[in-house]
Amino acid sequence: MIAEAGLVALWLAAALAFLQLALAWFGLVGGKDELLEAMRPVAVTQGVLTGLSFLLLITLFVQSDMSVALVATNSHSMKPWLYKVAGTWGNHEGSMLLWVTVMGVAGGAVALFERALRRDTHMATLGAQAAISLGFYAFLLFASNPFARLETPPPDGQGLNPLLQDPGLAFHPPTLYVGYVGLSVAFSFAVGALLTRRVDAAFAKAMRPWVLAAWIMLTLGITAGSYWAYYELGWGGWWFWDPVENASLMPWLAATALLHSATVLATRDALRAWTIMLAVVAFSMSMVGTFLVRSGILTSVHAFAVDPQRGTFILGLLALYIGGALALFALRIGTVREGQQFELVSRETTLVINNLLLTVILGLVLIGTLYPLMTEAFGHKVSVGPPYFDRIVGPITLVLVMFMAAGPLTRWRKDRAKAVGTRMLVPAIVLVVAFVALGALAWGRMGILPFLGLTVAAAVAVGSVAPLWKRNLRRTPLFNWGMVIAHLGCAVSLAGMASDSAFTVEKLVAAKPGDTISTAGWTLHFDRIVPVAGDNWTALQGDMTVSRGNGAAVAIHPQSRFFTNPPTTTTEAALLTRWDGQLYVVLGQEAEQGRWQMRIWWKPFVTLIWLGGIMIALGGALALLGRERRGWVMKIRKRRAMA
Repeated sequence: MIAEAGLVALWLAAALAFLQLALAWFGLVGGKDELLEAMRPVAVTQGVLTGLSFLLLITLFVQSDMSVALVATNSHSMKPWLYKVAGTWGNHEGSMLLWVTVMGVAGGAVALFERALRRDTHMATLGAQAAISLGFYAFLLFASNPFARLETPPPDGQGLNPLLQDPGLAFHPPTLYVGYVGLSVAFSFAVGALLTRRVDAAFAKAMRPWVLAAWIMLTLGITAGSYWAYYELGWGGWWFWDPVENASLMPWLAATALLHSATVLATRDALRAWTIMLAVVAFSMSMVGTFLVRSGILTSVHAFAVDPQRGTFILGLLALYIGGALALFALRIGTVREGQQFELVSRETTLVINNLLLTVILGLVLIGTLYPLMTEAFGHKVSVGPPYFDRIVGPITLVLVMFMAAGPLTRWRKDRAKAVGTRMLVPAIVLVVAFVALGALAWGRMGILPFLGLTVAAAVAVGSVAPLWKRNLRRTPLFNWGMVIAHLGCAVSLAGMASDSAFTVEKLVAAKPGDTISTAGWTLHFDRIVPVAGDNWTALQGDMTVSRGNGAAVAIHPQSRFFTNPPTTTTEAALLTRWDGQLYVVLGQEAEQGRWQMRIWWKPFVTLIWLGGIMIALGGALALLGRERRGWVMKIRKRRAMA
């Protein structure tokens, strides 16, 4: 009865979403703000029901109930419990239930905790959230039922894709989905503000925490996904410009621009139209990503191979929601006042430039992702790979981070070019020194983009901490610390990317036990091949000892694993992390005369990529906490003054 209970909870949540939409309609048309109080418990209950439905699906996976088609197709009774739980969202139907669960919980949170919005705008926002939810409820209930039963249950099940049987799967998709669906809240805020003609600073202040929370989770999800691909796929790369990777990057780019635009609107009452449009674009990119992953038109380790009919359903939802929002934007944008003016030399200008560059990068990534699909539809296969993205997106990204460093050093509303130049003097000196020093040491031994990336990263790192100069650090607001740490994280990630591109050493060998291999200052001794067994796999493991210089030898164990359910062979890379990089070893197939193929990489400072990602998310979290804390303090002071 667990499956039936989960399905009933899902139907009840869908009915409540319809009721929530109806209450919003009658409240807005009749001007009855009091209906907002009736909508709050409806939205909260809807979130509880979706959460219950998802927990029941997890229970079915943990219990290995093979009478449920989804469990039988994506799990196995002998799998470790962690992968049974993670298998809940490692498939199409389960991931879509996670989608509507996050959407329901987010809508309930907006109803329960949001108090800054005007009542009519709040009501319209909840109505828009209910309208989005209804489409996905319909998709689940009529096209992708996660609780469907089998007439003849199999004894064990087919198992989960072995590439997804990794602890990273327990973290990467949920955080990414919270970010994806969190952008639906920003979309609903924008629709609510347009419907009630209340696009102002108060609206931006109310929306900003929700955007920031979604952006933080997107950042963590992308960072975790990058590291998962790096160590699990065994290809030695951290980003492949895979279409599904791009599907997560594009919403992040739009959300980054939206976050800065909302900050300008909340702080200086400017960029009103920009903020609304970016909220629509950010959620549009989430919908595009959902379509790409679930339409069956992509071949990717990340994609869910489903029938095109369900992809058409999602495409219809995309056209309905995004087309409707754009039509509403076109109808109501004339009623949105321009907002406050600012001078050419001002922080607002640097943020506008940042947003323009982010939008250009987003457009280029979108074109590079969709162009092969469009040409294939006309019978021509075209491949758009890393060379396109690196050469087109890379230079624009370098310009972007330079303006990112300049923004915090520029005053709001109006500044003087000479004063900005004085504040930028130290970062400029660091840029020149880094350029000259790196050119003297490595000119001609690395590509131009890695060279510029390292020099720009040094300047941006200094420029990021420059806002703290001559300030009382104990009294510096927490959100300022967040800005500094996030921008510094961008510089750290950029340095890691450039170092990996410039200094990586790769060696492909065929060795037999007893051989010694030398590369990039490392000495690797191949001891033996031994069979090992895990919970649901067997493997051939290479036992190796590695050392560098006079350092102590360390044992590493690359593996070639075989999973029986489903039958799949994977590689498990051996990683040895040191302060200046990672040694990455992959065991391949057995060759002639007892030799084994091995691929060895020394990747200097590659870990800075993920350290920077964590710093960016941490900076966002500090900014969120700082602004919320400031709001609480102001409310407490106001209440005390009134008392």
